[in-house]
Amino acid sequence: MTTSWSGRVSVAEVKVGTEDSRAIRFSPMDPGRAKELLARERDLVERELASLLGEGSEEGDERVEPGDRDSEALYQDEFDAGRAQDLKERLAAVERAEERLASGTYGLSIKSGEPIPDERLEAQPTAELTVEES
Repeated sequence: MTTSWSGRVSVAEVKVGTEDSRAIRFSPMDPGRAKELLARERDLVERELASLLGEGSEEGDERVEPGDRDSEALYQDEFDAGRAQDLKERLAAVERAEERLASGTYGLSIKSGEPIPDERLEAQPTAELTVEES
């Protein structure tokens, strides 16, 4: 049996009689690096969410009535609510990625099982699909 390495995928060639068979094994991103990337993403999202939620609602401000002329408070509150929802979804994605890391499937597409390149994981640590699948 011979084994060759190409990036994160190793190919083991086994000769069986006159037939060749290949077993492809995934070599995941370094778990320490993955953990670091996910911790950084979690910290960023949690700080943004805390900052957003700490600002409070402008519509509830006693000085501003919801129907006041030229008031953008209602718009801002709705915008902030949308941003908060996006941040909560990002936090859920971090949690799913941490679960995949713990189970040993981090770096594999949840759709096809194909390896997700390290470059993609560096840019988007919570990536669940390869670029071609997304």
